[in-house]
Amino acid sequence: MRRKTASAAAAGAVLALVLSACGGGGGTPQEPGAKGADAVKQEFNAGLTKVFNPSTKKGGTLKYAHSGNWDSLDPGDTYYGYSFNFGRYYWRTLTTYKPVPGPEGNQVVPDLAEALGVPGDEGKTWTYKLKSGLKFEDGTPITSKDVAYAVARSFDKEVFAHGPSYLNELLDWPKDYKGAIKDKDADIKSAIETPDDQTIVFKLKKPFASFDYIVQMPMTAPVPQAKDTGAKYQEHVISSGPYMFETNEIDKRFTLVRNPNWDPATDPNRPALPDKIEVQLQVNADDLDNRLIAGDIHVDIPGTGMQPAALGKVLPDPALKGRTDNPTIPRLWFISVIPDVAPLNDVHCRRAVQYAADKVSNQTAYGGEFSGGEIATNVMPPGISGQEKFDPYPSAGFKGDVAKAKEELAACGKPDGFETIMSFRADRPREKALAEAMEQSLAKVGIKLTLKGFPASDYFSNYAGNPEYVKKNGIGLAAHGWGSDWPDGYGFLQAIIDSRTIRDAGNYNLSVKNTDVDKLVDQASAELDQTAREKLWVDADKKVMEDASILPVLWAKSLLMRGQGVTNQFYNEGQSMYDYSMLGVQ
Repeated sequence: MRRKTASAAAAGAVLALVLSACGGGGGTPQEPGAKGADAVKQEFNAGLTKVFNPSTKKGGTLKYAHSGNWDSLDPGDTYYGYSFNFGRYYWRTLTTYKPVPGPEGNQVVPDLAEALGVPGDEGKTWTYKLKSGLKFEDGTPITSKDVAYAVARSFDKEVFAHGPSYLNELLDWPKDYKGAIKDKDADIKSAIETPDDQTIVFKLKKPFASFDYIVQMPMTAPVPQAKDTGAKYQEHVISSGPYMFETNEIDKRFTLVRNPNWDPATDPNRPALPDKIEVQLQVNADDLDNRLIAGDIHVDIPGTGMQPAALGKVLPDPALKGRTDNPTIPRLWFISVIPDVAPLNDVHCRRAVQYAADKVSNQTAYGGEFSGGEIATNVMPPGISGQEKFDPYPSAGFKGDVAKAKEELAACGKPDGFETIMSFRADRPREKALAEAMEQSLAKVGIKLTLKGFPASDYFSNYAGNPEYVKKNGIGLAAHGWGSDWPDGYGFLQAIIDSRTIRDAGNYNLSVKNTDVDKLVDQASAELDQTAREKLWVDADKKVMEDASILPVLWAKSLLMRGQGVTNQFYNEGQSMYDYSMLGVQ
């Protein structure tokens, strides 16, 4: 009786938190089967700042569909945002995103851990203490050693090729370490210690302030070593979350049911409302949209937005548009302005490109406001903790400033303009359209672009992300995009502005090679005070824009459709999609 009482209280606590966030929303709370449950008032963007159709009722089957396939269901071998979001049904990590709508949703809160990490040695160590009473689906206790083993097994990128490598790079691993499967008896105390069954201590090579964000990733989802089957583990992941696998037909479909050994008293973040969760894989994308509109499925798993065919049907129809949300997500579509290629090695020539760009034409090329995005004036998008909007290259109506562009051309000794090449991914029609828009707007100031498309599969390894190829072939501008791994300055900026990440090939930073920027990256990475750290990332953003080596195009947006009969639906800024763990079904 004591456990049941505690469980009910925990479930009520998380839902009370969510339903009170921003005043609830979406109409009167509806219970499954109640009269008028389908008559909840639909409203465009109702799920961005409030909980749409709130309910505490449990039961029913929640139906998901995916237009592609999972990279892997193994928590140590997956790297898609939808997988991190959905996976919380069957795994738990040391921290997780706060399950609320609005800006608070990009904060992390404890999950397996009792509290957020305790930094030591000026941020070179991070200590977490696990809650008591945690169990796997088979009833065995979850200990700190299971978390340490999970991190150590994920080190092996030959077996677990897809997963993030942040902990590989940050922790002070033994020399020539190969991971927990190949080096079973290796002493890894230089990287991770577990002094008791509830305590885990991470030891870093250098201070790192955003560690609580790192450990919300599924590398810290516990794995029992005795049940680990290596590459085959995804066929039956041992659950630490509220649901476990009932069936799993790899590449086709799978079903989750309740995990009887999950104790909600330990988990104030997941209400676990559905009785069953069904997932269909490799469903045609247009068919998926049509089935979502019709109510045959409840959720489109990838969460990247509706296809063009559906947009043409949904946006003109007030009733259908009322079922959608149009968030700005933490992704930037941008153009690298590459200083390795003359005359763009002169900052004034780079600034001429910034002023000449017609941002409205660029937005139109990418699909417009709803499916393309919001015009970006600096690098960090909304939704990143501490982000500030600023515009160092303003123009009337975002249409470009020809006079200012010509001033900058004169300052770099090219008053009549110059010629350069712009690359894009040939199999991405929007990038081709963007390149054509840039060709037209830059021609107004005498800058002549030659457009060259390359295959997306090799774009970063062989072409735009290969510095030798770029220099040899004179690529001055390159279109691409970047999304955050977590919503703070490091999670978004570091990979695209730190010059020390630049390798011989496979780069995402194609153009920012500024030692002042690198110094700000180091300062911000080690700064433990959040307010000071956020200011440093804004300073880094401003320095990149002053350097004019990134031309921001759009802060990406997607049009998401709420499922018919789905309860507790809202956009979570940390997940950058609907918060799947909170959903119920009528």
